[in-house]
Order: sequence, then structure tokens, then C-alpha cells
Amino acid sequence: MKYRIEGDTLPVVICELESGETMITESGAMSWMTPNMKMDTTSNGGIGKAFGRMFAGESLFQNRYTAQGGDGMIAFASSFPGSIQAFEISPEKSYIFQKKTFLAATQGIEISIHFQKKMASGLFGGEGFIMQKISGKGIAFAEFDGHVVEYDLKPGQQLMVDTGYLAAMEDTCQIDIQTVPGLKNAVFGGEGIFNTVITGPGKIWLQTMPIYSVANAIRPYIPTGK
Repeated sequence: MKYRIEGDTLPVVICELESGETMITESGAMSWMTPNMKMDTTSNGGIGKAFGRMFAGESLFQNRYTAQGGDGMIAFASSFPGSIQAFEISPEKSYIFQKKTFLAATQGIEISIHFQKKMASGLFGGEGFIMQKISGKGIAFAEFDGHVVEYDLKPGQQLMVDTGYLAAMEDTCQIDIQTVPGLKNAVFGGEGIFNTVITGPGKIWLQTMPIYSVANAIRPYIPTGK
């Protein structure tokens, strides 16, 4: 499979498949394709894995697109202004994605639930108690909100992140939370009560425009019915 990512603020990944190659994706993610791409909707691993993906923020079922009778092409566009990133997945390197980040992948990639080790990290850390673990072997595409900034954390090195800005990380990183010090800071500082703390080693990807921040920014301007 060969691919190219086009576009700036509204990108699309265009995948060129050889005959017999397969892509997996979320329901409704396909944007355009050649007529010889056969679609098959599947639970992809049984009902147990399907429910696992659902709790991780994805659809209960996945679509599999296979090129038949020759080379094929299929494209997956971002659903929100931002960027699309490609991740090389191997048995030695898995990744943790925020919910709704997964876009598409080659056959051989698995999406499963990643639980935070500490309940408080999941309930208050802003990334949710359940995240997505992307494992297996192949290439996975993720869509991020806004511009992406990458950091490579050394062992024990930490970065404090506001709610929702963590988009992805290598599974060697750990997540915890810290309470904002001081009652006045927590109540009047406007940054919330908790911050997410990421500890290396590992690489992390931060997004600059989480969709929830956009929703909060425009909410005061949306007319409400009486």
C-alpha cells in the first residue's frame, strides 16, 4: 500500500492499494474510491472486540475495503480542521490514541481498550478513563484537531497538559493527574481543577485545537430557543 496526505487545514489521505490489499476504517469514514474496492462490514474479531472498540470511542462495526481485480484507490478525509498523521505499528511499538482519533489502517492493525492505571487519571485527567490502544503490524492513520506539536520525552521527563490537548502517545508513556495548587487558582484561574501529567520515556503528539474547545468558544453565540 502506498499513500499520500494532501491538504493543509482539511487534509485527506489517499491510499493506493494493490490487488487483494485491504484497508479497515470506521463506519462512514470513506470519502471516495475506485469502483473495484469491495466493502465488507464486519465486527472484525467478534462481538467482544466490537464492544471493546465501542467503549474506546469507535463504531461497533468496521468497514473493510479490498481492491479486487487490479489496483485500487480509496481516500479518507479528516472530519474537522486539523491534520492527518501516519503511524508505523509493529509488535514492538504500539500507540495510545485519544477517543475518535483513529481514521483508517491497513489490515493487521487492532483497536482495543486502553484503561488508565489510576481511576483518578481517567475520571479527571481530561482524556477519559478509556482511550484507544493501536497495536498489531501495519500503518494506522489518525486525525488530530488543529496543528500537531511533537515531544520526545526522556525517562522520567514530564509534561503538564491541559484537558484534551493530548492526541496520541507511545504506549511507554504514563498518564497521571495533578490538582491545580491553591483554591484561588483552581476556582478563578480558568484552567480547571486538574491537569494531565505525561511521563516519559516516549513520544507524544499534542493537538492545538481540541474540538471541545471550539464548541465552548462558539456556544455563547448560538441562539437558544425559548
